[in-house]
Amino acid sequence: MPDLIGKSLGRYHILEQLGEGGMATVYKAFDTRLEREVAVKVIRIDNLAPNVLTRVRKRFDREAKALAKLDHKNIISIIDYGEEDGTPYLVMSYIPGGTLKERLKRKPIPWQETANFLAPVTRALDYAHKQGIVHRDIKPANILITKDNQPMLTDFEIARILKSEETLDLTGTGMGVGTPEYMAPEQGLGQKVDHRADIYGLGIILYEMVTGRKPFQADTPMAVVIKQINDPLPRPTQFVPELPKTVEKIL
Repeated sequence: MPDLIGKSLGRYHILEQLGEGGMATVYKAFDTRLEREVAVKVIRIDNLAPNVLTRVRKRFDREAKALAKLDHKNIISIIDYGEEDGTPYLVMSYIPGGTLKERLKRKPIPWQETANFLAPVTRALDYAHKQGIVHRDIKPANILITKDNQPMLTDFEIARILKSEETLDLTGTGMGVGTPEYMAPEQGLGQKVDHRADIYGLGIILYEMVTGRKPFQADTPMAVVIKQINDPLPRPTQFVPELPKTVEKIL
């Protein structure tokens, strides 16, 4: 993907890169019409086969319209979308506080603090599920944090827009689209998923926050998926002995 810093996508002038993943690059941009800062997520199309690109663009248009209707205080709103030189992009509210991933420092967070922080995320997911939308990539990097320490869910759109029969193998391993450390077993196997996959991913985040570690770790993404499928959950009290049994039971 070419460097877009200093260039414009429609009315959005690109200022700096905020992050990059396998499916998209996120930029901080300035909306020249409304004179405000926004986040622009540019969808990577260079990894897609030409025979599926047209279908992905059509799906992008359809799903972007549906996702723009999500209206919840803990979900990042999509405020615009478009294409520039054939490359689709989404425009979202800019949240300057960073992500949950950046806040995790490999040490346990008190379970009471964790519960208070994740409660709004659970309500946001419940709202999205009732609209028939499954996130498919729940992970700390997709939970932004406002200046008031409020969590905001983002990236509903990427896995959903790119997920189709032709693009399931984006990982090159036959796995479903998502992040192996937070994937439900059926998602790791590339099977059809529903809202329960999101609940599983949220459970992994809860585990990671209260213990300071991910439950399943390995040297390769596929090895992590295999552990998700086959291994029992390591008991959280192994790492945090004072963790209440009720919290361990929930996990």
